[in-house]
Amino acid sequence: MALVDREKKICLGVDPFWSYLAMGVTQDLALKRYFSKRIVLGANNLPLKGALVLAPTHRSRWDALMLTMAAGRRVTKRDCRFMVTRSEMKGIQGWFLNRLGCFPIDQQRPSLLSLRYAVDLLRNGQQLVVFPEGKINRDSQPLQLEQGLIRLAQLAFRTGVEVNVLPIGLGYSEIVPKPFGKAAICFEEPLAISYIEKKSANNFNEKLFTRMHAAEEAALKAVGRK
Repeated sequence: MALVDREKKICLGVDPFWSYLAMGVTQDLALKRYFSKRIVLGANNLPLKGALVLAPTHRSRWDALMLTMAAGRRVTKRDCRFMVTRSEMKGIQGWFLNRLGCFPIDQQRPSLLSLRYAVDLLRNGQQLVVFPEGKINRDSQPLQLEQGLIRLAQLAFRTGVEVNVLPIGLGYSEIVPKPFGKAAICFEEPLAISYIEKKSANNFNEKLFTRMHAAEEAALKAVGRK
């Protein structure tokens, strides 16, 4: 009941018609026609049940489509629920995202309503997508992880939710993906969330960073960039 009530205040949830249409357009048309090859590594590391936070690197706008292809309804029988910036929820793009299960969050000052809604989704055994870097990072600078995922983990733990965080790396044959190039996504072993104090939060971020980096290296190797 709490999930339904909060959902009405923050987004429109997943519309069956638009989600089915978007799945066909993105997976059967866009991805297949744009990339010559789409590679999925470590699929056995993807939990099919239980509360799950997908934590991918962010290199391109194609990342979301690759995630839904490799971890979406056709694979896990559940949707990828994206936490996105408020700016992405504007205009025609926002109209569609609002009907595909996405919901906005202020990266600098996430509202308690957004965080509680995210926890409600996890309590209902859904999978939530959080880009720990916060924005697209196309250059080769070291990963800089924001604190939003840790804040969410703290709130989830306090409410008794057992959550796994899945480190994910994405790689493309070109820095800016080009038509007929290759795309790869790699799932690393998930990290279980436990009690998070300041010290353990730093340790968690270090482990997450290491596994996201390893996953990205594997993805880049698969498309011929390493």
